[in-house]
Amino acid sequence: MAAALALFFKLIPLYVTVALGWVAGRYLEASGKHIAGIMLYIVTPSVVFSGVMAAPLSPEVIALPFLTFALCSLLAVVQLRIARRLITDGSAGLIPLCVGSGNTGYFGVPVALLLFGEEGLALYIVCMLGTTLFENSVGFYLAARGRYDLKDALWRVVKLPSVYAFLAAVLLNLSGARIPDLFAPLFENLRGAYSVLGMMIIGMSITSFRGLAGNLRFTGLAFVGKFVVWPAAAALFWWLDAHILGIYQPAVHQALFLISITPIAANTVVIATLLDTAPRQAAGTVMLTTVFALVYIPVMIALAF
Repeated sequence: MAAALALFFKLIPLYVTVALGWVAGRYLEASGKHIAGIMLYIVTPSVVFSGVMAAPLSPEVIALPFLTFALCSLLAVVQLRIARRLITDGSAGLIPLCVGSGNTGYFGVPVALLLFGEEGLALYIVCMLGTTLFENSVGFYLAARGRYDLKDALWRVVKLPSVYAFLAAVLLNLSGARIPDLFAPLFENLRGAYSVLGMMIIGMSITSFRGLAGNLRFTGLAFVGKFVVWPAAAALFWWLDAHILGIYQPAVHQALFLISITPIAANTVVIATLLDTAPRQAAGTVMLTTVFALVYIPVMIALAF
C-alpha cells in the first residue's frame, strides 16, 4: 500500500486545482462555458495530436479508440435500461454519460503521466480518444433522446476537432514525421493547460456544496456503474487478452484499466447544462466521484498493477 499512499499524495494538487476553480466561479464570476470552448477546439485537439504523434503505432494501436468506444457504448446501453426502471425524475438519460466514459483527459492524463511516463501516456491518449468519441455521439444521443436525433449526434462527431487531430497525427506518424523540437515546449504547455483548466471547470460547476448527492438512486447507479461495472469490464478484457487473444501488451491493458477507474467526466456537466437535464445533479455527482477517486484510484492501481 506504500505505492497507493505515494500516488494519493501526488493527486492532491489536482484537487487543489478543483478548489481554485470553485473560488473562481464563486467569487470571481468566472464561467466554465468560455473555458470549455477553448478546451474543445484548441487544447484537447493539441493534446490528442501530440499524444498520437508520440505513440508507437500499429494496426492494433490504431484500433484502440474504437475498442474503447465499443466498451463505453455497450456499458452505456445496458445501464440505461436499468436506470429507466429505477429513476423517474427525467435524469436517467445522463446515466450512460456517467458510467460509459470518465474524466480520462483532465484527470486521467496527469495520472497516466505519473504512472506510465511519456511513452505510456501516448498509448493512454490513443485509448482516451474512444471516450471522447463516445461522449459526443452515443452518450450525447442517449442523453438527448427526444430532443436530438441520431443525425444530430453524428454531426457532433463530424464537428469534433479531436477526430481530425487524431487522423492527421496517425498519417504523419506512419509517414515518419515528428513534431519539430521548436514546437515541443508549446505542446507540453498545452498539456499542462489541459489538466489545470479541465479540473478548474469541475470546481466552477459547483456553486454550492449543499445537497451534492441529490437523487440518491441516480448517485448510487452512477457510482456502481463507474467504479464497479466499468473496471470489471476492463479487467475482464485484460484477462481475456492476456490469456486467450494475445493482441496487446500489458501497457495497453494498464492504460485501458486506468480509463475505467477515472471519475465521471467533467463534460457530463457541460452536456447536462446544454440539454437542461438535471445539471445540478450532474455537477454534484461529478464532484462526489472526483473526491472519491482521490482514495479509490491509488488503491485500485496498487491492487491491479
